[in-house]
Amino acid sequence: MCGIVGYIGKKQAYPIIINGLKRLEYRGYDSAGVALWNNQSLIYKSKGKVSDLEKLVLGQDINATIGIGHTRWATHGEPNDVNAHPHMSMNGKFVLIHNGIIENYSQLKNKLKDRGYLFKSETDTEVLVNLIEYVYLNEKLDAETAVRMALNKVIGAYGLVIFCVDEPDKLIAARKSSPLVVGVGKCEYFIASDATPIIEHTNSVIYLNDNDMAIIKRNE
Repeated sequence: MCGIVGYIGKKQAYPIIINGLKRLEYRGYDSAGVALWNNQSLIYKSKGKVSDLEKLVLGQDINATIGIGHTRWATHGEPNDVNAHPHMSMNGKFVLIHNGIIENYSQLKNKLKDRGYLFKSETDTEVLVNLIEYVYLNEKLDAETAVRMALNKVIGAYGLVIFCVDEPDKLIAARKSSPLVVGVGKCEYFIASDATPIIEHTNSVIYLNDNDMAIIKRNE
């Protein structure tokens, strides 16, 4: 099973995310990654254990108060650095982590290729993040609406956390048949695939129901 951790608040995001990923190691995984935002998207990901990711990040820029992290159990594409999450859309507008399976990803991928999209990985997740970006740019929508519209085209299961570079003080989470929890702190919020990474930070949690979407802003 894959694992998800997200943070937005006033603290440094990386230590919270990496410790949260360690708490999710019991799920089993083959790669791990983290995306941070500090006026640019900083993405680090690696095949192997969370400890391998830590070695990769050592000495890199990790100064950020918003970020998302993921441990992956391969479904589409072999376990390697490229297929690891997070995935960024082709034009760099969205970064996404995903638990679950997009059953119609092949059809969606072919349609996106016809519209000029190129793909680096073999994953269904990269298809989804590019679909969201395509809707966002083509329809000239805000990020929340673009996510809603894109998910209407998706068949499958997902627990998602999404970041849009044009709306940098916000995380978007969505769930369908894959658990997702939001932890509420003091001027900070946590997102995870279960409560394990959150309990050391807050005892106030919201369990998303199927087809729920959460819009999580830094001070709201």
